[in-house]
Amino acid sequence: MTAHRAHLLVCAGTGCVSCGAFDVRRALEDEVRRCGLEREVLVVATGCNGFCERGPILLVQPDGVFYQRLGPADVPRLVEEHLIKGRPVEALMYVPPRESEPVPRMKDIEFFKHQRLIVLSNRGRIDPERIDDYIAADGYAAAAKALAEMSPEAIVAEVARSGLRGRGGAGFPTGRKWEAARRAAGDARYVVCNGDEGDPGAFMDRSVLEADPHAVIEGMIIGARAVGAARGFLYVRHEYPLAIHRLGVALDQARGYGLLGRDILGTGFDFDLEVVRGAGAFVSGEETALLASIEGGRAYPRQRPPYPAERGLWGKPTVINNVETWANVPHIIRRGADWFAGLGTETSKGTKIFSLVGKIANTGLVEVPMGISLREIVYGIGGGVPGGREFKAVQIGGPSGGCIPRSGLDLAVDYESLKSAGSMMGSGGMIVMDEDTCMVDVALYFLRFAEEESCGKCSPCRVGTGEMARILAKITAGLGAAEDLARLETLAAAVRQGSLCGLGQTAPNPVLTTLRYFRDEYEAHVFDKRCPALVCKALIAFDIDPEACVGCLLCKKACPVGAISGELKKVHAIDQAACTKCGLCLAACPARIGAVRKTTGGAAGPRAGGSR
Repeated sequence: MTAHRAHLLVCAGTGCVSCGAFDVRRALEDEVRRCGLEREVLVVATGCNGFCERGPILLVQPDGVFYQRLGPADVPRLVEEHLIKGRPVEALMYVPPRESEPVPRMKDIEFFKHQRLIVLSNRGRIDPERIDDYIAADGYAAAAKALAEMSPEAIVAEVARSGLRGRGGAGFPTGRKWEAARRAAGDARYVVCNGDEGDPGAFMDRSVLEADPHAVIEGMIIGARAVGAARGFLYVRHEYPLAIHRLGVALDQARGYGLLGRDILGTGFDFDLEVVRGAGAFVSGEETALLASIEGGRAYPRQRPPYPAERGLWGKPTVINNVETWANVPHIIRRGADWFAGLGTETSKGTKIFSLVGKIANTGLVEVPMGISLREIVYGIGGGVPGGREFKAVQIGGPSGGCIPRSGLDLAVDYESLKSAGSMMGSGGMIVMDEDTCMVDVALYFLRFAEEESCGKCSPCRVGTGEMARILAKITAGLGAAEDLARLETLAAAVRQGSLCGLGQTAPNPVLTTLRYFRDEYEAHVFDKRCPALVCKALIAFDIDPEACVGCLLCKKACPVGAISGELKKVHAIDQAACTKCGLCLAACPARIGAVRKTTGGAAGPRAGGSR
């Protein structure tokens, strides 16, 4: 085997691929070959590195030098300077927000240095399409231990003792679920991986499957041995083609190495896996709806109990865990329950992956220890809110989660703390919002999503989410009344209590938390007919400051409806009756002039429905 003096690790997750990572990889391979370095330098396409908005990303090892936002045109200079002359190229390195000096090494970048990697420990290190890379990183050692040295009872006990809880929703203890399935009556059992990730802004499962598919497969082998399953299913969204491709490659390689199929590793244990593509319905992520989809039916939830661990696929005991939960299992078996239980808090063990997106300087995928504060994530890892704007709220848990305000920045990120704040861990979406975000508009966005994605099987969800969305739309249009706030709360309680599945039961969370923490914004919309964040179109206006206007005609030319009047070098004006509030005039006005202004369209006056 050739020993290379340098490895060029190109991030080839979906984020970087969409920015041209494969072109960068080809350019590196061509340039390395042109310079006669192919025996010294190896180019490797890895999975997602996490720092998605900085892609395409390149990590040069063993130097640990981190390059970002590369293009094929950067490659000749990089190879010449770094690999031949030994001078890293500072111009291609990451420069932190509000700083001027680059940070050469990945381990010193704030985004990376505060994380604790378990599930993502192989990210950016191995080629996900090479099983030998995974094995070299201790891959399948846990499966070998579980199959050859541990009884099913011992495996379940170890997972239970670790304190691992499901990473896909409410956090049910994994060991208890496995024990229930192991003890349930039935002549066949199944294990299922829920990779139907449908939350807006979430990409945790996709990135794990793209970067480390063998970790999920290995976890499922161990889980199958623990509960006595001979067959398993990986349910993955059809919209994740790269993840599905890499899973297919990994499954073929695992079968070729005797890690799937009959008599695995000579232990007499038979088990195999099959990929099922989800059709894209959000409700398919609910476990009973997912099972119905695997069986070939429509993705409708069913009443529980019985739970899938007792009666799941085709009426047989079935263990369903999400991607991140399965990927934790090999680490627990290989390193021990005590090691895992030593991470996190008393009731929330281990780490959690979040997709950190929104109004945040550093966007990407992060893995942090349970119990870390929101402040450490937003300001330490995320680099704070860009553009000098103020942090306003963070939405955790997707449409099923809630919005936590600035006063909750020191909240510990664990199951119980988030629940007490009106939110939930969910699968791990984390959307940061700044002062320019209207919280009523945010609640409307998520309620419309819930309404559109409702399967329609039960009336509380089908009718309730739609009615709540209509009330919110009425409020953002400046037509709200005092009784609408009380009606929202009444409907939220009815939807929460009466919905058939967890998706409907948690759909009101964005409304309830924004009412709880940002009621003043609702009241401004309802009583003063204004949007404090200047977002809701019906409640804003655009005007021109006569003291600042220089008569450049730019705003007039940009207006698509001719609502702006004025001549060259003379003050312009906007006809409010004709203005459609598209905002093109504001975008066209040069920042150095700043004559076009967005203002509140309402005026404080007598409050509809009386005083507060």
